Amino acid sequence: MAKKKILTIGFELADSESEFSEFDSDISLLDWDIILFKPDINEYIYSRESMFQGKPCLSDTNSFQLRSQTEHWRREINSAVESGKLVIVYLSELKEVSIATGEKRFSGTGRNQKTTRIVGDFDSYRSLPVSIKWTKTKGKEIKLASKGAEVVSSYWNEFANVSSYNVLLDGDFTSCLLTKHGDKTVGTVIRPQNSNGALILLPDIDFYAEEFFDGDEWSNEGKQFAAKFIKSILSMDKSLRTEGELTPEPEWVKSTSFKLKEELDTVEKLMKVETKLEAIQSEKEALLSKNKDLGRLRNLLFEKGKPLEFAILDALKIIGFKVSQYDDGNCEFDAVFESKEGRLLGEAEGKDNKAINIDKLRQLALNIHEDLELDDVEVPAKGVLFGNAYRLQAVEERNDPFTTKCISAATTSSTALVFTPDLFTVAKYLSDKRDARFATKCRKAILTSIGRVDFPAIPENTVPTSRVKSVDTAI
Repeated sequence: MAKKKILTIGFELADSESEFSEFDSDISLLDWDIILFKPDINEYIYSRESMFQGKPCLSDTNSFQLRSQTEHWRREINSAVESGKLVIVYLSELKEVSIATGEKRFSGTGRNQKTTRIVGDFDSYRSLPVSIKWTKTKGKEIKLASKGAEVVSSYWNEFANVSSYNVLLDGDFTSCLLTKHGDKTVGTVIRPQNSNGALILLPDIDFYAEEFFDGDEWSNEGKQFAAKFIKSILSMDKSLRTEGELTPEPEWVKSTSFKLKEELDTVEKLMKVETKLEAIQSEKEALLSKNKDLGRLRNLLFEKGKPLEFAILDALKIIGFKVSQYDDGNCEFDAVFESKEGRLLGEAEGKDNKAINIDKLRQLALNIHEDLELDDVEVPAKGVLFGNAYRLQAVEERNDPFTTKCISAATTSSTALVFTPDLFTVAKYLSDKRDARFATKCRKAILTSIGRVDFPAIPENTVPTSRVKSVDTAI
């Protein structure tokens, strides 16, 4: 018999029998036979924007990402079970958050206008393709149900003492695990009628117990636990297969003559729904692509190399420059840009944990000379060095982006020094709001500066955005 492929999502095991995936992943579950899943959204909670009514409130971007990710797992888990896979979900603590709905309300006019972002309730269990009512609680006293627990009984004998429940389950399903007092459901086995697969919801286990580690490495105890755990999961899978495996439909049975009229009508409706889904998916992919392109401007804050160069070109376009890169095989310039105010030539440099030094100034001077040798260039271009110093640190924590020697050399050569996070600030403003007068000031600041460019201050009459005010709109 072929070896079973096992995938864990949201937690790792100290063994070589399984593969691991983070919760934030777009992988398909159809590549594995057994999937062990934890609905873990802690990374989103850690990066919350604020708190609202006692719950972590996520930014617009994280709200979209979380909703998209949970939809992905909901779809993948359902598809895996329908395709005959075993999916076991460990019901970790139910985490509740507030996420943006995409709706906004406006009040007031002019300078007094305020924007209210509407948020809605969301939780970590949205990634599960089940219609179950969850009640948050905690406990460890659990027993096997008198019926429906055969598949998990062997597993439970091994791991009852390290299991604990975080929720009570209420819905149309067969219970396999109950609270010792009150007979409330804390575990269930869900099997589709037309598939060999199964979705099993079980109480949680601490897979990162202190004794499982020896420093930063797995301990022998952790490895022994993982080996015993995998063996038990494989035994559970075998039990499910033995209990009653469906026979695949022969090809001849799929003939239209054997199909019910209602079945054919349902297939036709499914085709129409699929067409709508394809259109929605295409629209979603187009929006994702556009959003990715728009977000490229943030590369000014943390990137180096080509990604930084492309972000600089985007920002210069927003400011009102006509921009290009030049490479004829002999000469290569990071940025050539011009406007009615003048023509400039730029070089870009990103440093992980250092200030920008004079190295790129030498290259910039050489480029200006080579540019002047071109037939259609009559006067030397203004030199601009774009620097993203200390790029891996938060902007407010960075030291001076250019060394003293670099500033001195730039003064001698009449070169402008642009700190790319400064460029991001003005480009973001101009991207959000058309302001031709401000754009002109920004272009002139680069053209006339010697040494570090001091961009004009962002106008103060920008419309303020209020904090979250309501959760009236449900998701």
